[in-house]
Amino acid sequence: MAQKEIETILMRQLASYLAMPIFIVDQAGGLLFYNEPAEVLLGHRYEETGEMTIEEWSALWAARTEDGEAIAAHELPVAQALASGHPVHGTMSIRGLDGIDRQIEVTAVPIHGQGGRKLGAFAVFWEMDAGAEPPGS
Repeated sequence: MAQKEIETILMRQLASYLAMPIFIVDQAGGLLFYNEPAEVLLGHRYEETGEMTIEEWSALWAARTEDGEAIAAHELPVAQALASGHPVHGTMSIRGLDGIDRQIEVTAVPIHGQGGRKLGAFAVFWEMDAGAEPPGS
């Protein structure tokens, strides 16, 4: 396993303490970590999936538009945040590894370290439910 930047290590630590689903990727879009609340929506424990490339994880959870069209890896909010260097918000459906389809909202934010180093991005997401509010509302 490659050495991680301290900011990425601290981001993972923070995510492990939060009650909202968080997904962390490196600068290439590779999955570094997702927390326990994310495990519920993704349908699998992080310890069982581990790190993987953007091609692997985007195929695994197969994001789709509201019209049911596949969303390419480079069109996902986290990939767009990496490419643009700015936060990106989106709505999509995913199929968890538990076989359940979920409509989710995602806000992805790039992670910039000291000295302007681009380290990756994180995504906060939640399941959309009629009448429900996002966590923390």
